[in-house]
Amino acid sequence: MKHLGTGLADLDLILGGGLLPGSVVVVSGPPGTGKTILAQQICFAVATAERKAVYYTTLSEPHAKLVNNLRQFSFFDPEALGNRVEYVHLGDLLRDTQAPLDPLIDEVVRKALDDEPAIVVIDSTKMLRDFVSDHMLRAALYDLTSRVAHSGAVLLLLGEYTEEEVHTGVESALADGIIMLSLEIREPVDRRGLRVRKMRGAAPLGGTHTVHITGNGFSVYPRLEAFLPTDMPARGKRITSGIRNLDALMDGGIPDGDGTVVLGPSGVGKTIGCLGFVAEGLARGERCLYVTFQDTIGELEEMAARFGWDFHAARERDQLIVAHVPVGALDLDLDVLSAMIRRHLTDGSIRRVVIDSLAEMAHAAREAQRFPAYLRSMLGIIRAAGASLWVTSEIRLLGPVEDPLAGLMYLFHNVIQVRFVEHCAEIGRVLNIVKMRNSKHTLGMYACHVDDNGGLLVGEQLERVTGMLGWSVLRDCPPLPVADTQA
Repeated sequence: MKHLGTGLADLDLILGGGLLPGSVVVVSGPPGTGKTILAQQICFAVATAERKAVYYTTLSEPHAKLVNNLRQFSFFDPEALGNRVEYVHLGDLLRDTQAPLDPLIDEVVRKALDDEPAIVVIDSTKMLRDFVSDHMLRAALYDLTSRVAHSGAVLLLLGEYTEEEVHTGVESALADGIIMLSLEIREPVDRRGLRVRKMRGAAPLGGTHTVHITGNGFSVYPRLEAFLPTDMPARGKRITSGIRNLDALMDGGIPDGDGTVVLGPSGVGKTIGCLGFVAEGLARGERCLYVTFQDTIGELEEMAARFGWDFHAARERDQLIVAHVPVGALDLDLDVLSAMIRRHLTDGSIRRVVIDSLAEMAHAAREAQRFPAYLRSMLGIIRAAGASLWVTSEIRLLGPVEDPLAGLMYLFHNVIQVRFVEHCAEIGRVLNIVKMRNSKHTLGMYACHVDDNGGLLVGEQLERVTGMLGWSVLRDCPPLPVADTQA
């Protein structure tokens, strides 16, 4: 059976295709989670002159106030009122003390059979509990849902149901689907979520998905972990890194489709390495995506220009996409970020992806427990799209080096480390390749520096560096004095 789209592509994806005609779906959640906005947005999206949407209110806010609140949203169309979207107040039908729900049910069923609407909403059904016993409510709702189902209309039942009521309520037992909305109070920004508890005849995406309510209405961002690919492409031929002399240390370059992380303290040149990786791709005609949390688009273009790379022109011809994702007040929504990345990967044209930096991303998201699974899914999505990933992550500038990814480096195919080194009275840079999965690579420490004519440059191997494993600061030790054999 063909699903009825909600007008929200990502919500349809989460629901397993949309809403089945003739189904009964409970939309639950505490005040402020977006139940009414979501239901009305769906009504305006799916209603036509031939098959309208009917929105019933019981004892909720008056229609005039309800419609007036809608005017702030872009999905609202005043010309649709009455013609495509009809509001009906049921409060006056609840006055019969002997059988208060019978007139209500008769009205809804009559409208469904006569007008054959695409969708019928009752806001709120939980308030009906104030008028009848559980036994009477069960009988009334069974009568309502079974009779409306014959019309082919989708019936949405809205209510401020608690978690326990969702488990035990009459409405939930009769429903074909249950959509639960939530609101997490947290600083600095509260977070809304959507979870599909059940959806008969469909395979919905699991987990809690991020919800935003803006001037455009209700938006939902699917949880990235629900997209973990099972079939991965084989590792491709070697690609060049864009860092001069590095590829020779990596048996000819990075296998296409790999995930590579570059570790290093602030100021060591990680971002310059990112720019070189992208510049190399652009020079080879590849399309690239650069995700930055700190540097703005203008700052990145200016930085790239210092090394002779015209990122502005690449953006103008749509060969380069730069996504600046500010993390103001240390709040980053991982699902919004992944939705943006997935959208750019959809057509398969992106060959290189940069995320700068991973540590900043994890710190701003403040979802430590979730982050390992999220990162695994992110790597899988990018690799499945046929792209290679290059990310950076911070380590300490001063003191012993600690694992910045809390043991997550096993997720990456390649790990490169760039650190500062003490050399007598000067500070230099050194680079070493920590690992390459199933690939040859050198194990030495190599001098590197930033060259104005090409970015990060790898130099000669260092022979006397101590502290390589991070127990202390790196030091380039002077040679031991040669003993005087003539004495």
